Amino acid sequence: MRVLAAMSGGVDSAVAAARMVDAGHDVTGVHLALSKNPQTYRSGARGCCSLEDSHDARRAADVLGIPFYVWDFSDRFAADVVDDFLAEYAAGRTPNPCLRCNEKIKFAAVLERGIALGFDAIATGHYAVLREADGHTQLWRSAEAAKDQSYVLGVLDQRQLSRCLFPLGHDTAKADVRAEAAARGLYLAKKPDSHDICFIPSGDTAGFLNRHLGASDGEFVDSAGEVVGAHTGSHQFTVGQRRGLHLGVPAADGRPRYVLGIEPAGNRVVVGPHEALAVSVIDGIRPSWAEQPVYGPWRGLVQVRAHGEPLPATIDGRPDGITVALDAPAHGIAPGQAVVCYDGDRVVGSATIASTGR
Repeated sequence: MRVLAAMSGGVDSAVAAARMVDAGHDVTGVHLALSKNPQTYRSGARGCCSLEDSHDARRAADVLGIPFYVWDFSDRFAADVVDDFLAEYAAGRTPNPCLRCNEKIKFAAVLERGIALGFDAIATGHYAVLREADGHTQLWRSAEAAKDQSYVLGVLDQRQLSRCLFPLGHDTAKADVRAEAAARGLYLAKKPDSHDICFIPSGDTAGFLNRHLGASDGEFVDSAGEVVGAHTGSHQFTVGQRRGLHLGVPAADGRPRYVLGIEPAGNRVVVGPHEALAVSVIDGIRPSWAEQPVYGPWRGLVQVRAHGEPLPATIDGRPDGITVALDAPAHGIAPGQAVVCYDGDRVVGSATIASTGR
């Protein structure tokens, strides 16, 4: 096959590309330029779109002896990921920009261009497993749960999955992948994994949001509506947050308080005890199905965080969304995040959390 290897500049994507070469495919490496000025995104070895990363990806391609290109997706990234991130926080929700980047850029825009250029598939360094069954390409958890990335891939549909290759999905030790990179002479074998949000160089998410959305004096209130503190913008907070609240009035029982809800219209943040975070019902919108839609109730597992615990639940699918009834209450589930549904270890679909309830 003609394979487009998405090379982020990290060790995983480089080894994935190398394995595609070993398998006899006609491989071309591509690095995504996601900022007009790469210096404004995270520098060093902690991001996935810095200037250093593009150089590292090119070096890896040279070692592998494959053609290499840099594709400029900065405009689309700004519109589909950064602007979406800001709009979601302004609306009192907590988005997942890495998941949105997978959905809109890495497995939509890149595939779209790759297919137009005659490529058959895209290979990435994600840890997940693809299997062919019943005429569909199925998405499964990786062999090593600690590295599993099926959650952030849960937004992909059948058209996209059928064009994907995840060569690292069966690996069980990251050390082995690094050792393989070193044996291949890849310069980035010891490069640290990426962390944090690539378009927030300082790691100061609250400061980034304030600069773009503007600081504005607001209030912390308890469940009874009593004012217990002040803040400079409700967009700085997320449901379940405990740190950084700086409340002026302590709780009567002396226990910590958490963010229970965000009211952007009034610039208010509702706080309360941990037990008040418990929810047993999740309503999801904008569903995406890995293989085909599953309407009506069925038993499965759901995951609400990238490395969260799978939660047993009854999922009720419909054309415009899903309703999830958890077997046991869960805490700190924020609107705006994704709920990914599983049948065992197989991804069935996902939706964006619109609201939660008891």
